[in-house]
Amino acid sequence: MTTPQLLMIEDDQRLAQMVVEYLAQSGFAVTHAGDGAGGMAALERQLPDLVILDLMLPDADGLELCRRIRALPGAAGKVPVLMLTAKGDPMDRIIGLELGADDYLPKPFEPRELLARIRAVLRRRGEGGLAGGAEPARGLRFGSLEIDRDARTVTVAGQAAELTSYQFDLLVAMAERAGRVLTRDQIMEAVRGRELEAFDRSIDVHMGRIRAAIEADPKNPKRILTVRGVGYVFAKQQD
Repeated sequence: MTTPQLLMIEDDQRLAQMVVEYLAQSGFAVTHAGDGAGGMAALERQLPDLVILDLMLPDADGLELCRRIRALPGAAGKVPVLMLTAKGDPMDRIIGLELGADDYLPKPFEPRELLARIRAVLRRRGEGGLAGGAEPARGLRFGSLEIDRDARTVTVAGQAAELTSYQFDLLVAMAERAGRVLTRDQIMEAVRGRELEAFDRSIDVHMGRIRAAIEADPKNPKRILTVRGVGYVFAKQQD
């Protein structure tokens, strides 16, 4: 089995050392960068399986760094980002998710929770995000929308739609259940890993990002519809 490669961008040396040692004992290889410049240099050398990104760095804003990571060639939607922050404001969490973070963990945190979240994100990425043992279709197509599960890509009318790893899994989970109204809890269960934190607003944020990527008019969606008071439904009939 290949050892998962992680990159931790964190200026707190003591915290970073503790996390690196703990994750190493759990089977992960972790590269540590103490600032944004070092983190970007490491990313340009080699893309890891996951980035652990501190929101507050001495030389860079973590939110801006998340944008830059998403803009790296080959990184969009394929390198999950787990954001760490000392800030507890839910708005910071929402902004982080809107900018492309796959998960969010406030400081201080238990190393076991960080480990569980890392495993959940990587599991979603490796399994394609569907619960259950049935072998899913290799590709999904709804009008001009095409989802390639193997390549983990989405195109609309031949144009690539940029989604994070978690957003891709959300889209696949809903597309596999086209026509079925899903509650937020059912959506979180379908992609797994969100049992750690029932944060319904995160689903709404991600749905907004998915709509922006795949809808002709995100404010008047035709593919992912809101069912007021219940959740969402992926429309069977599209363009």
